[in-house]
Amino acid sequence: MTEYGRGPGSEPWHPQDPVYGDGGWEGQQAHLAQHAAYGGQPQQNHPQQPQPQYGDWNHGQKPGYGQQQHPYYEGQGHPPYDQQYAGHPQQQYQQGTWDANSGTHGHVPYAADPGDPYNQQPAAFGEQPDDYGTEHAYPPPQPPGRRRPDPEPRPEPGAEEEEHAFFAGGGTDEDEEHELRTRRERRGRKPEKKGKKRRTGCACMVVVVVFGGGLGGVGYFGYKFYQNRFGAAADYAGSGNGQQVTVAIPKGAGGWAIGQKLKESGVVESAAAFVSALQANPRGKSLQDGVYTLEKEMSAASAVELMLSPKSRSNLIIAEGLRNTAVYSLIDKRLEVSVGTTAKIAKKDYQHLGLPAWALNHVGLKDPLEGFLYPSSYAVTKGQKPEAVLKNMVSQAAAKYREMGLEPKAKALGLESPWQVLTVASLVQAEGTSHDDFRKMAEVVYNRLQPDNPQTAGRLEFDSTYNYVKNQSKIDLSIAELRRYNNPYNTYYSKGLPPGPIGNPGEEALRGALDPTHDGWYYFISMDGKTSKFTKTLEDHEKLVNEWNASRNKN
Repeated sequence: MTEYGRGPGSEPWHPQDPVYGDGGWEGQQAHLAQHAAYGGQPQQNHPQQPQPQYGDWNHGQKPGYGQQQHPYYEGQGHPPYDQQYAGHPQQQYQQGTWDANSGTHGHVPYAADPGDPYNQQPAAFGEQPDDYGTEHAYPPPQPPGRRRPDPEPRPEPGAEEEEHAFFAGGGTDEDEEHELRTRRERRGRKPEKKGKKRRTGCACMVVVVVFGGGLGGVGYFGYKFYQNRFGAAADYAGSGNGQQVTVAIPKGAGGWAIGQKLKESGVVESAAAFVSALQANPRGKSLQDGVYTLEKEMSAASAVELMLSPKSRSNLIIAEGLRNTAVYSLIDKRLEVSVGTTAKIAKKDYQHLGLPAWALNHVGLKDPLEGFLYPSSYAVTKGQKPEAVLKNMVSQAAAKYREMGLEPKAKALGLESPWQVLTVASLVQAEGTSHDDFRKMAEVVYNRLQPDNPQTAGRLEFDSTYNYVKNQSKIDLSIAELRRYNNPYNTYYSKGLPPGPIGNPGEEALRGALDPTHDGWYYFISMDGKTSKFTKTLEDHEKLVNEWNASRNKN
């Protein structure tokens, strides 16, 4: 760049240049007429030649600003027009002429620079300090013709190009739209289409609402998480509102499952409160399954206390040795259905209630489900179906028989199948008067079943089998009557075991049938109805019978 703002060629300023005639140095207007002579001479066009730049005199090596001081860029005005370049006397500016040797225009005198009020202009190059080589140097000013508008700062990546009216506090009018289009055109961007809508404050409000809603949701679930993990469990106060409700607790249910049942029935407010109260109660581990009569809106502690009391239990209890006919009546009554409903369903659908394979297809049975309504406590409430109750009982019986090993132990006892083991257990349960009797009673059965036994000739002769057929429980039976009744269940008439069980034996009777004594017992009699006496011979047995008859006559 030359001292007059020209390019490296010889082309001078042209009147068509848009900045021709603009303000002079430091804002001074050097007014030049459009067709005035340049430096007192008419302006000429010359062929373009390479122009040496000031300071380019050292064998083609151009020093930097820190190496050669250029008086024109010191901000102190121009040197006198007659001043010679230091170190180069052979090249002078000829006033108003073109120097053919140097290829530069003759020097044109300028008025004193108003930016230099003291007219302290350096006399020659190299005699003034270099303000541009210091640490805090600033770039030299450009000549008027080479000045360009300052570039607009580029926005940061991802930043908005302009502040939205929503945040600036004002709307977007036509002047702002025009200004935005002008900026985009100046930066080489396509202007927005006229119909395109800018983002407005509504969009920002939507973002705020969504973000705020998200924070609210996180806060709510955080609070619920804290309450569930660390807060006190919800619980009612008091012992109930007086409204009774029946709750059935299934077998094997844990504390949490029981609490959920009670919560669903409206007894307690939360399962967590019930679990805490159950753990705090010293007798909490003894809580059993069954049907409980409770009240709604009870505190968890009062619900636990009532459930541990026998007063709240309303289970259906099936006693040991109870016959099926009695069980069906109990179920009908608990379900509040018509008498005989459960018995009809049992007779019709017994094959679909869960009996094991070894309990099916036996002939001459009075009731195929006899022996499978296992003695226990059952949660039976109004609204249940008889089929569901029967299935539960059969399932519990089958599980118990499998657990005790009836099937694999049958052969070792000299029996054909687990069905016969169950039948023996039912006889033991019916004839025994206490648990201490069961093993001896089982031996009596096995000894009499032997076809060559010298006492009964293969007959069992149990009164209980005759009573089963008659659906009665008498003890004053004549031998003549017993021997005349022709029925496979009448062991006075038929040899061997009856076709099937005559009742539902309990666990102790089953254990007695599986583990009999081996003392040689053939006879037994109960003198007081509470205990039995066992003998090995008919003679000893007759003595006990006479004693019993004598005791009755006295009464």
